[in-house]
Amino acid sequence: MRLWSLHPQYLDRLGLVALWREALLAQAVLHGKTRGYRNHPQLDRFKAHAAPLAAISLYLKDIHSEAMARGYSFDKSKIEPAQQPVALTVTTGQIKYEWKHLLAKLKVRSPLIYQQWQTIELPEVHPIFSVCPGKVESWERQ
Repeated sequence: MRLWSLHPQYLDRLGLVALWREALLAQAVLHGKTRGYRNHPQLDRFKAHAAPLAAISLYLKDIHSEAMARGYSFDKSKIEPAQQPVALTVTTGQIKYEWKHLLAKLKVRSPLIYQQWQTIELPEVHPIFSVCPGKVESWERQ
């Protein structure tokens, strides 16, 4: 499971579809609807938030918006409604780590998209996040 802190605009088709499915799985985990992945480290920042269900809902809404902008038909009814606005933080170290990880994937899987993004040093983050200084997050598997 990879719940990117990066803006979904940087993902190729396969990456965006995978993110949608993994975020829906994360929503199910946070709702207690599945026993798998309950202790996955990618969920820690959502679990630690005061409103984890609202956080994952808003996270999914922005993925859905990116998919719609590309002409994909992701089913918005699968997103549980968020009851309040939510913001999460992400460190600069985490963003740099994820960016390097994504570029490596794109270089192999989608060379044209890799070429499009390879010169960006610090990419935009998913709209639910604000960036703060820091190292790679403690929950990240390196």
